[in-house]
Parts: sequence; structure tokens; C-alpha cells
Amino acid sequence: MDRPGLTTDACGQTYCAWRTSAPEYPRYHDHEWGVPVADDTQLYEKICLEGFQAGMAWITILRRREQFRVAFEGFDFRKVATYGEADIARLMNDAGIVRNRAKIVSTINNARRACELVDETGSLAAWLWAFEPTAQERPAVVDLAYWAGNPTSPASVRLSKALKKRGWTYVGPTTMYALMQAMGMVNDHLEGCHCRAQIEDLRRQFKRP
Repeated sequence: MDRPGLTTDACGQTYCAWRTSAPEYPRYHDHEWGVPVADDTQLYEKICLEGFQAGMAWITILRRREQFRVAFEGFDFRKVATYGEADIARLMNDAGIVRNRAKIVSTINNARRACELVDETGSLAAWLWAFEPTAQERPAVVDLAYWAGNPTSPASVRLSKALKKRGWTYVGPTTMYALMQAMGMVNDHLEGCHCRAQIEDLRRQFKRP
């Protein structure tokens, strides 16, 4: 019998149960979710897409991610920072993305804030990774009760407050915790998931920026 939050496939490998909830999830779960990221453009993309997810299911965003990348020019924040009303109108007419004006405006705003942060500190990645939770802040066991009951963390609250102070938007504590999960700042594959040990190895080998 599968343990809570886990499922076993036909080959006998056990994974987080959400991996089976959509056809797109196995690849995302196995090869992307929790893998440490240090590229500024990728991190800006993840912040924006997590913001677009607010109030929606992640699968909705994941299925449209390639269209988002086209619409926002690969999430090159230097380019997005120059967008004006004509670009907002273009994006609002793009059926391939989520046409939410507030979230589109937020993506442009956050591009400008990203430019400021990089110009000031040299690296969005280094600035973000400074908020990595300490070992004492992480649970001894990541099980379903912990994972389901912790949409935020002390570290995500700190990150959210710091970004908001710099003028970023759609960066609440829950959104920032999802970012931390996605970018590998935390490993929230459940105990027993086949990918958990692999992610831990990647995190050990990862050179923090």
C-alpha cells in the first residue's frame, strides 16, 4: 500500500503522488522541481510564473509556459523592463498566456526591479540564495503532513518582505515558498520519493552563487 502522498509506478519506483495528476507532471517532477537554479533569467521566469499561478493551479501555468516564454521574449528582464502600454495591450490579446492585466503589469514591474537589483548587487541569484533556510529551519522529515501544512516558511516570509520592500509585486510568502521549492532552495520531495535523494545530491554539489 502506498504511503500518504506517495504512489508507486509499474516499475516499482515510488514518487510524490502529485506526479501522476497530469501528463506533464512526470517530467517536471523528475527533472526540474527542486533542481537548484543559479541563472538570473531562469529565476526571474520562475518568480513571474509563480506570480501568475496565484489563485490558479500550477498545471495551468505549466501547460502555457512555452507560450509565456514567447510572449515575454524568453523572460529577458532587460527587455521586459522596457515594455509599455502597447506591450500590455499585445499581451492582453495573447490567448496563449493568462490574460490578467494586474499580473502582466506585475511582470513588467518586477523586470524593472530585477534590473535595479542586478545593477546594485551584481546577481539576482546570489541575492535570492542568501535567503536559503538554515538546517535548523528545515524539518527532520518531509512528509505529507508537513508538506500540506506549510505553504509558507520563515524563510519565505523573509524573502517576501525583502522583495516587497524593493517594490516587487505578486511575491507573497506562499508564492515565495513555491519559488523556493521550484528553484531547489528547499527539497520538498517527500520522504520515500525516488527523486528526493537525487535532489539532495544535486543540492550538495551545487555551488551557491
